[in-house]
Amino acid sequence: MSPQRDTGAKQALSGRRAFLGLAAAGLGGVLIAPGVHLMEVAQAAAPGAAPSGANAKVRWGLLIDTTKCASGCNDCVTACSTENGLAAPTRPTDAQWIRKVEIKSIATGRAQSLPVMCQHCAEPPCVDVCPTGASFKRADGIVLVDRHTCIGCRYCVMACPYQARSFVHEALTAQKPEVPRGKGCVEGCTLCVHRIDAGGGPACVEACNKAGHHAMLFGDLNDPDSEISRRVRELSTQPLRPDLMLDPGVRYQGLA
Repeated sequence: MSPQRDTGAKQALSGRRAFLGLAAAGLGGVLIAPGVHLMEVAQAAAPGAAPSGANAKVRWGLLIDTTKCASGCNDCVTACSTENGLAAPTRPTDAQWIRKVEIKSIATGRAQSLPVMCQHCAEPPCVDVCPTGASFKRADGIVLVDRHTCIGCRYCVMACPYQARSFVHEALTAQKPEVPRGKGCVEGCTLCVHRIDAGGGPACVEACNKAGHHAMLFGDLNDPDSEISRRVRELSTQPLRPDLMLDPGVRYQGLA
């Protein structure tokens, strides 16, 4: 083994030992539900993984009124792509952080159109299965991917019941500095976290309201006085796949 390779191997081994040492200290040496614990250890080892702007008292969420979401309207999809520097998808493997889905009730025959994106679950299966802690949940409920830690295994893609994650297959150009992306990494809706941390809201919601549809509402689900909390409390709303008990941060109103 050359001196250069020997040095690299020693550094890698040292890093693994440090990581396992943190895991043993934090978990008492018992590795149960490894995805969850690895996420916690990764965040402890790299404080920068959870930005200081994340407030644990807040839980950001979306409420989507399907009765106001028109079939054929893609304003939210276009806004997401523009904001995050995504090219218009031309192949099934192309990245798409939000997509419109057409559903039809078998019982009533009623057809509906609704946007589907990362549901920002309180119990995210993508985080549970991630072997490196790259998939993590911020203190304010936003589920993200740390591209510096992602190894491209795509376990999270398979674990997500909403098919809300994409994999970057090719090198990217003309990226936006506030939305870093990279070949070989998994990605998905961030709720426009860069805008939230600057005091704003998701681009999809802004575009929907600007177009006069008002089918999307963003806010703090933990604040009982917020409009989104009031609507969730007073109206009939539900998450997608409530049977999975993932407690998504995205709720839907008017589902058949």
